[in-house]
Amino acid sequence: MHYESGVGHIGGNLSSLDAIALLFNEYIGPNDHFVLSKGHSAGALYIALWSAGKLDDSQLATFHKDGTLLAGHPPAGGIPEIMFATGSLGHGLSLAAGTALATRMRGKADHVYCVTSDGEWQEGSTWEALIFSSHQQLANLTVLVDHNQLQGFGSTNAIASMAPLWERLRGFDVEIDVVPGHDLQAIRTALNKRPGRPHIVMLETTKGKGVSFMENQMEWHYLPLSEAQYKQAIAELAGS
Repeated sequence: MHYESGVGHIGGNLSSLDAIALLFNEYIGPNDHFVLSKGHSAGALYIALWSAGKLDDSQLATFHKDGTLLAGHPPAGGIPEIMFATGSLGHGLSLAAGTALATRMRGKADHVYCVTSDGEWQEGSTWEALIFSSHQQLANLTVLVDHNQLQGFGSTNAIASMAPLWERLRGFDVEIDVVPGHDLQAIRTALNKRPGRPHIVMLETTKGKGVSFMENQMEWHYLPLSEAQYKQAIAELAGS
């Protein structure tokens, strides 16, 4: 998808893909809700939906092309599993928290899952949403943080360090688990918990996971793939 469309953001797709695919294949039921706050990982979301039978090959082939529903960031409509258009970081947790409260007020047992980046925790709106979620004790809200430690202009530590982020979150009345973000069983163990309060799962991930020249390289937040890079990436992933 990314090679044929000439679109970047593949590094953050590869860091979040394992968790998002697991959510759609094993956890998100027909009445549950999902918000991708880090909207630049739309490619990972589309592949997760494809793997769960929600999109087909012909739709994937339209990624980022004229008239597509599969834009570079999640669209505002046309795909039932996508509730909100996201891309401006810092908005998604507020949307997810509001959805969780509305669901509870309606007496529904639905669960809300939200995936954020670690960089967007530098935004005030994310902390406001955390305060709201904690105050409202939104036990039907699970937040997964793609903690790959890289953002658009460098490392999170270099831009605005709060390391380790999870220690800053422990002051709120929320449940926190820190897990290897590419270990499916570790993610399952965390997601299987229902702590009775908002649950934050910190995923320790690798930007560009699985492709040697992408791993932990900030520039793969943006770069498209050349033909040679594409072939190397496919060979490495096929052999892993």
